[in-house]
Amino acid sequence: MKYSIGQLIRVVVGLFVFSVGIVMTINASLGVSPWDVFHQGLSNTLGITLGQANIIVGFFIIFLDIILGQNIGWATLLNMMLIGIFIDLLMLNHIIPESTTILAGVIMLLTGILIEGYGCFIYVSAGMGAGPRDGLMVVLTKRTGKSVRMIKTSIEIVAVIVGMILGGKFGIGTVIMATFGGQIFQVAFKSVKFDIKEVRHRFIQDDIKLIRQKG
Repeated sequence: MKYSIGQLIRVVVGLFVFSVGIVMTINASLGVSPWDVFHQGLSNTLGITLGQANIIVGFFIIFLDIILGQNIGWATLLNMMLIGIFIDLLMLNHIIPESTTILAGVIMLLTGILIEGYGCFIYVSAGMGAGPRDGLMVVLTKRTGKSVRMIKTSIEIVAVIVGMILGGKFGIGTVIMATFGGQIFQVAFKSVKFDIKEVRHRFIQDDIKLIRQKG
């Protein structure tokens, strides 16, 4: 039980750190990540906060993941809820300042991506599942037989196009995150000697089977 509580705390802390990184990339004012272009567009269209848009999109992606046969972990559900809540907490209270110069924006953007990488390490290493959007990438890769890079790029292109139509902000920062985000995440992972392939996740389906066996 203590181990499970420790995992849960790790997930929540990791998601908060990840959210700090997201808000830093947004407040860098150079254009947001591909997914956040979509979140911003949805936020503008529906008159809701960015965090609420994040939660709504996460909910529908989890639903799609389940339909496509992707396993869902408790961290997947927490990701859907908490990242949106943390983003609103940080942005509505102006906890992280906005960049006023291009140089400061670039530094803030790159630092934010690196912080996202550490946040990802913290919560994914708990072994309770990954985020809804990563799950979609994984299941579509399995279903289509295409490369992860191609599927990830295709999903993000669609997110950017729809987001821009809805009024999301596309900029040089979007290009930087789409192009170098993976490499910067890898720098964070290597600095803590984390190999994401070695993580063994426990999914909600596993818990249901365990309950049935004990029942």
